[in-house]
Amino acid sequence: MKRWEHFDYEERDGVATLTFSRPERLNSLTFEVYADIRDLTDSLRSREKTDVRVLVIRGRGRGFCSGGDVDEIIGELLKRGTRDVYEFARMTGACVRNLREMPQPVIAAVNGVAAGAGAVLAAAADIRLLAESASFRFLFTSVGLSGGDMGICWLLPRLIGLGRATEALLLGAKISSQEAVAWGLASRVVPDDQLDAAVTEQVSRLKELAPWGLAMTKEMLNRGASNDYSTAIEMEAFTQTLLMTAGDFREFHEGFTGKRKPEFRGR
Repeated sequence: MKRWEHFDYEERDGVATLTFSRPERLNSLTFEVYADIRDLTDSLRSREKTDVRVLVIRGRGRGFCSGGDVDEIIGELLKRGTRDVYEFARMTGACVRNLREMPQPVIAAVNGVAAGAGAVLAAAADIRLLAESASFRFLFTSVGLSGGDMGICWLLPRLIGLGRATEALLLGAKISSQEAVAWGLASRVVPDDQLDAAVTEQVSRLKELAPWGLAMTKEMLNRGASNDYSTAIEMEAFTQTLLMTAGDFREFHEGFTGKRKPEFRGR
């Protein structure tokens, strides 16, 4: 397994955990962190679904991720030409694309601040578990940029609706954990000292489910956001046909009739 230098990474019992590990900088992102996120998530897309079943993203210390480092990224970008800046922007977008398109479910365990690109990475997860101390801020207009970054103008309205997404991206105001759960930006909010337990619970539930079924659910959700109704019905019929003739569907039936728990193998 490759060693990732710019964040902590662990694989154990089918669970991959990426931990942002610059707590003294509120886990702000550098060029190298972005590149490693892109490369790691790209590599997970091609791994066996039963090898890594779930990816958990979290932050060390008192925050999840405060976004791009002002000194190490913003200051450096001001020295670069248009082409280099464009390549950087495409790299950051690839991080989100990989999170959305990888077959494994992604859980963001958000403690403290998730701001700027950190908020986008959390939003790109499939499940967002928040500590009560957590908050979101989409800060792009506050630094003179468009509120649309890394695909968030496509993603956020689909999570919380166009009206709230517009306000969040235009104003960049703080969204508390309670507001986040009310808006649909959080899957669940728990006391700070219960975040680890909540993550463990969700991971355990996901690991009990058929890996290919989870992967195809993500695929249908991504495609459904851009397809018309008739195309969505046809795509889901095609996908269900594949899964109904796959091994895990038969395994469910054999487990059910044999009065035992099915053992899904992603086949």
